[in-house]
Amino acid sequence: MIQVITVEREYGSQGADFAHHLAERLGWRLIDSCVIEEVARKAGVTPDLVKRCDERVDPWFYRFGKAIWFGSLERLPGEPEVFDSERLVEFVRGYLIDQAAKGNCVVLGRAAACVLARSPGAFHVFVYASLARKIRFIQEQFPEHARDAEREILATDRRRADYIRRFHQREWDDRRLYHLMLNSCMGLDAMIDATLVAAALHPAERITAAG
Repeated sequence: MIQVITVEREYGSQGADFAHHLAERLGWRLIDSCVIEEVARKAGVTPDLVKRCDERVDPWFYRFGKAIWFGSLERLPGEPEVFDSERLVEFVRGYLIDQAAKGNCVVLGRAAACVLARSPGAFHVFVYASLARKIRFIQEQFPEHARDAEREILATDRRRADYIRRFHQREWDDRRLYHLMLNSCMGLDAMIDATLVAAALHPAERITAAG
């Protein structure tokens, strides 16, 4: 039985809205911003630091310097761990596995489809949309970013793809990662109904009867 649904999304595709409404329809917990607070608490760092590393790859010059430093020197006893994107991935992985074991949750982003790929009872969804539709959504919801909407969309999607490629060795939009890929042009209600039927959490007869 499905007890966890992960949602990966293109920026501007309304994947976050879908995840929020899906969790509400199911009466399940939504795992999203709570990841930031929980990781910050466990790592003993500020939420702002976690946000700066969230779903991001550390800059190449940082990784280069880190490789030289830790490759040439032994860590001193009691020396604290450096908190960066690589360290964050470790915390997020443990947190998502713990939450999946509890069940009844919808997880937004954080490469959850990769982390929970072998978890029984996990169902993985990818939400996408045409570039024109994503630009229109950003312009309507965030007028202050309207001029740079296309550039921001492409940069954010590239960043998310780089994150999954580096830390999980998978392609972000690889259809083999997901049980269901949804074009958000169908609307949130139809997306939720399709997901619940596909995950065997909602009888098809109810959707048919509703028209």
